[in-house]
Amino acid sequence: MNLVIVLIFFVKFVLFTMPLRITMIQYIKQVLHKSKEWMESFANKPYAFQALFIISFIEASFFPLPPDILLLAIAISSPKMGFKAAFWCTVGSVIGGIGGYYIGMGLMETVGHRIIDFYHAQEVWGTIVAKYNSEVGIWFLAIASFTPIPYKVATIAAGAVQMDFLSFVGVSLIGRAARFVLVGGLIYYVGP
Repeated sequence: MNLVIVLIFFVKFVLFTMPLRITMIQYIKQVLHKSKEWMESFANKPYAFQALFIISFIEASFFPLPPDILLLAIAISSPKMGFKAAFWCTVGSVIGGIGGYYIGMGLMETVGHRIIDFYHAQEVWGTIVAKYNSEVGIWFLAIASFTPIPYKVATIAAGAVQMDFLSFVGVSLIGRAARFVLVGGLIYYVGP
């Protein structure tokens, strides 16, 4: 029954919201581009740091666009604010990562698998869980915290395997801070 409802919604979505002259991939690219522009529009607003905190928070658990977009926009528009933006980005991301950890720990069956499915990360899920259960688990989290590996998948997996919570928070804090301070620092010292 749920599949029928999803198919009906999808057909209505395609027929009534997507222009017929473009493909689905082009439409998705347009939506992502508009989302990026929407995020960048916060850069010069008085509530830019609050927006950055919120976007960083939700990105660490489920949001598809990285906070780097807004972080870069803030740092480019005012290089002196790059480090402050990196701070709020780090705080939001680590707190959001804690949310992702608890999704993996307590809500894996109801919420976690849906997020993993949404990002088509089913194939790598087993690999991530195996890495976390091995002696390199904490190092894998450090890499995921710093690199473009989807941090949200890493946080959910850390909770699902019940990684030591304090280690999770410490490594996430170091990795996320290094990533965001690097971005803010490069803009400050090197320039846009």
